[in-house]
Amino acid sequence: MQAPSVSEPLPPTPESRRRLSVALVIGLLTAAAALILFTWLGREILEGEVLAFDESFRTLVHDLASPRITTLMRAASLYGGPGVLVPAGLVAAVAFLVHGWRRGALLVVVTLAGAGLLNGLLKFSFARVRPASFFDYPLPGSPSFPSGHALYAASVFGGLAVLLTARVRNLLLQLAIWLVAISLILLVGLSRVYLGVHYPSDVAAGYAIGIIWVTAVAIGDRLARQRRRRRST
Repeated sequence: MQAPSVSEPLPPTPESRRRLSVALVIGLLTAAAALILFTWLGREILEGEVLAFDESFRTLVHDLASPRITTLMRAASLYGGPGVLVPAGLVAAVAFLVHGWRRGALLVVVTLAGAGLLNGLLKFSFARVRPASFFDYPLPGSPSFPSGHALYAASVFGGLAVLLTARVRNLLLQLAIWLVAISLILLVGLSRVYLGVHYPSDVAAGYAIGIIWVTAVAIGDRLARQRRRRRST
């Protein structure tokens, strides 16, 4: 006898649906703030400005340097880049598919594709020259603004957190997923400033675009869930 396939879970209670609605509103407000931030940063970059915050924060982070921290930041930069996150995201998509979360698997792939497209278009639109790196770290050949590592980290870790927390019912597990995701996102972005290959404004812009993109994916997932729920009633 063939085993039944696992379907995308629906919110089981009105309380769960209310939590999802509140989370979506918070996400929309955060995305609006991210859009404002990116618009302001982009205008400054196009005017050829290097923000005072960029240099002061770079100096502050560099002053905290130590061999152990440098090892950690090199690892975060290596494993938090698109060369690792894209394959890891595809593995996550396969895991979603095996679990029966077909729409979730599709949205993971969409998230990866969108992050790559946005990263390429924005980098070459602004064409910002990178700062001088620290610790003899190899300077990438691509433009600096926005940070691709920050954009991918926010998109992949944030996107997986959105898709997972919409499909698990344990509140503590949801909080743990978001805690891990946010910690990894911040660590990857900080590593790029620490190593000197990005200005802080590059990282902030990457985060902003990642937040906007993840919010769009979350809205798409929510609309699909609502449509499926209406069909089932």
